[in-house]
Amino acid sequence: GMLARSIPYQPGFGTKQLAWMVHTGVIGAVIAPMCLLAGPLAIRAAWYTAGVVGGLSAVAVCAPSDKFLNMTGPLAIGLGVVFVSSLGSMFLPPTTALGAGLYSISLYGGLLLFSGFLLYDTQRIIRAAETYPQYSARPFDPVNASISIYMDTINIFVRILAILMGGDRKRR
Repeated sequence: GMLARSIPYQPGFGTKQLAWMVHTGVIGAVIAPMCLLAGPLAIRAAWYTAGVVGGLSAVAVCAPSDKFLNMTGPLAIGLGVVFVSSLGSMFLPPTTALGAGLYSISLYGGLLLFSGFLLYDTQRIIRAAETYPQYSARPFDPVNASISIYMDTINIFVRILAILMGGDRKRR
């Protein structure tokens, strides 16, 4: 992701687009084992993710103001909380009350957090595209814009899949 973001954008297919394709391929290879283990739940999670991302994107596009652009402070705090709870849930077993609580914060809080990031990133990209100078020395970079939306979508998908897998485990 960082490699693709650091390469200067040039229209047409070039090194930046190739780096972006490698990035998406690596993310796909990382997620593939989880999708294979989940089976049909992965398809359900993909449909749920499509609904969530489509709905939130529509809300961000149709919002009458840029109010989601003012969420940087709460999103940063939320990212810190989810990060710390993810670290804590790695070291505490989920069978303890504290470990289960941290795991829930990481899972459900992460879903809420990345939904907020999707709203923020969508409005940020719209604002950047609308206010970008037409005759700038550097053209608008749609690849960098798409990477943030892509990563928000992947994080939402992973959390929805984990929630569905946890619910399926309880039913058995």
